[in-house]
Parts: sequence; C-alpha cells; structure tokens
Amino acid sequence: MTISTNANALAATALSTRAIHAGQEPDPTTGAVVTPIYMTSTFKQDGVGGLRHGYDYSRSVNPTRNSFDAQLASVEGAKYALSFSSGLAAIDVLLRATLRPGDNILLGNDVYGGTYRLLAKVFVPWGIGLDVVDVTDQAAVAAALAAHPNGHYRYIWIETPSNPMLGITDIAATAALAHAHGTKIVVDNTFASPVLQHPLDDGADAVVYSTTKYIGGHSDVVGGAVLLNDGDVREQVAFLQNAAGAVPSPFDSWLDIRGLKTLDLRVKQHSRNALKVAQWLESLPADLVERVWYPGLASHPGHEIAARQMHGGFGGMVSVQIAAGFEAAKRFAGATQVFTLAESLGGVESLIEHPGAMTHASVAGTTLEVPANLIRLSVGLEDADDLIADLDQAFKAI
Repeated sequence: MTISTNANALAATALSTRAIHAGQEPDPTTGAVVTPIYMTSTFKQDGVGGLRHGYDYSRSVNPTRNSFDAQLASVEGAKYALSFSSGLAAIDVLLRATLRPGDNILLGNDVYGGTYRLLAKVFVPWGIGLDVVDVTDQAAVAAALAAHPNGHYRYIWIETPSNPMLGITDIAATAALAHAHGTKIVVDNTFASPVLQHPLDDGADAVVYSTTKYIGGHSDVVGGAVLLNDGDVREQVAFLQNAAGAVPSPFDSWLDIRGLKTLDLRVKQHSRNALKVAQWLESLPADLVERVWYPGLASHPGHEIAARQMHGGFGGMVSVQIAAGFEAAKRFAGATQVFTLAESLGGVESLIEHPGAMTHASVAGTTLEVPANLIRLSVGLEDADDLIADLDQAFKAI
C-alpha cells in the first residue's frame, strides 16, 4: 500500500509510520526515496522576485530543513516545528522573540546547566526576572504564581524528566495552574522525546528539544527545535530565526531526518535497558549506592505521574548517588569501559558523566546545585547485561 505523505492522510497513522513518511515525499526529479541534502546557500530566481516554490536563500528556507521540520511536527503532533543549530539556540530565539525587559520567568529548580546559564547570565542582565521553584511541587508552584499579580510570569520553564535529577512534573496540572494566572508553560522534552511524551497534548504552550540527543540519536549532529500550535508565536519565532540566523545546515537537517526515522525503536530499547540498569543499581547495598533516580522505579517520587504521563517507557537516563562521596563518584565515572566518559546523552552508545563537574558546573553555588556524589548515565543500546557488568567492575575499582 502506498502511503501519502500528505499531513492529513498521515495524521491517523502511528508515530513510527509518521516518523518515516511525514515530509519525506520522494524526490520529484529522480524518485530518490531519501530526502536529498540541498547543500546550497542560494537558489536561482526566475526573474526578480520569481522564487521557485518560495526558495531564495538557505538561511531563510531550505528544502532539507523543511523536510525535517514537517517530519518532526508530525511526530510531535504539533502544527509547527522550527529547527535550529542547537538546543540553546532554539531556547534563545523562542524567549527573545516573545519576551521583553521587565518580563519574568519561573524556572524549575532542576534543569540543564546551559539553560540556567543562558537565563541567568544573558537574559537577567537584559532585564528578565528569574525565580526558581520546585516545579514538581504543585503547592509551591501555586504559591509562587499567587504571590505576584496576574500574568507576572510570562513562562514557567519545565523539564520532565529533569536534568540531571530526573524529577517528574505533572504537565497538565501545571498548565492548568499557569493558565489560570495568565502564564504560559514551556516544556523541554529532550529526555522523554516525542516517543514517550507529548506536552502540547497536556496543555503546554511550547516544546523545545535538543535534537542533538535522542532525535539525532547517533552523537554526530548538534541541533535544536521549537514546536508550537500558536500561529502568531510561530511567526514571531520564525522572524527572529531568520533575522538572527541560528539555523541548522542542510547536512545537519538530513542527519536529524535519518535519526528521527528510527526514534521509536531506539527510545523504547533505551527505556528497557535503562530500567534493567536502574533496577540492578537499586539492588546494590547501601555502602555502594545512596540513591537511584529513575522514574520507572516504584521508589521514585514521581513514578505514578510518569506512568500516567509517559507512554511506552520511562526514558534512557538514570542518575545514581555514590555512597562513598565525591571522590569515589569521580573514580567511578572514570573506571567504566563500555560507558564512555563524555557529556551529552541520547546516542546509541552509553555515556557516563559527573554533572557537578561537567554539564552542571554552571549551577554550582546556586539553588540548582546538584549533589557532589551524583553520576548521570545515558543508557545506550548495547546489551543490558554488558552494561551492568561494566558498572559492576567500576564499583570494584573504587
């Protein structure tokens, strides 16, 4: 059966089908089934202002990027997707396009260090107010919203699962609270991916991704995306995207297209492996492991919300606090052989890092500071028993 890539025809199909076919019409000239890499900076015009299918300059528009945007929007169930040269570029453009000096953001107290650095070191000096709250605590969010005039906060910024403590926020409940105060919510859905969670369906106003992570999935591309249903906000973001120029190259877009096609398979296997690793870590004695953080474990404080809000698994990220402390945690991170000591996450290979000294060094000394004995694992697609054996030998090394 031939499946049309028409958005309306694909809307009723499964996510895995949309990931392969949405925005992926065979090339009209050659019939190539894989989207070509339109590695060009500019496009011939048929007379002044006579653009062929709207293409003039690749900063503004490129067929390969358009293909990825259509594919990602379909998988997310969003009306609009705009891709960027990095996740932080996506966040920056979304916020600069929609905020003005004097506006305020309510930030979750466990977020990626780069997000905090951008907000605290760039947006705060620009005149944006920044407050921090435990967004997993509905009472705390309600109190923060009520403490200010209606609409004081333009946005509540949420990561769920959060980075690196894997906190779980009830998106629908938080959206209802926020909207009652004239506040919008943005969800960084990078850890869950569109395979496991659809924040727009739960009331979020915008979703952001580092497509570097699970969407690209092979540790070979850096990118980001903003997803929206609001046409006016889409136009604001698109204008600044073009004006500022933080766009992915055609090759970057092609790599994201390739990655997104297998996202469903990969994320579900990441989740299965991560659950097995987390269960093994939790079984270790208290003199080795102080605490395991994984939303798929019944011991996780957000487990019930995650089980309701996430579908098909709980993701591939596991964090563990090493009982012997900071120095032991550093030795543990350096002792693995299958897990690679490196920043980033979401690739097919397993990675290990020490957030306090690596990805979250920028939040040291703030209310977002992470435990010194915390290790973050990005559980890859290797055999789960091999991953457990590697962690076991690393524990012996400390």
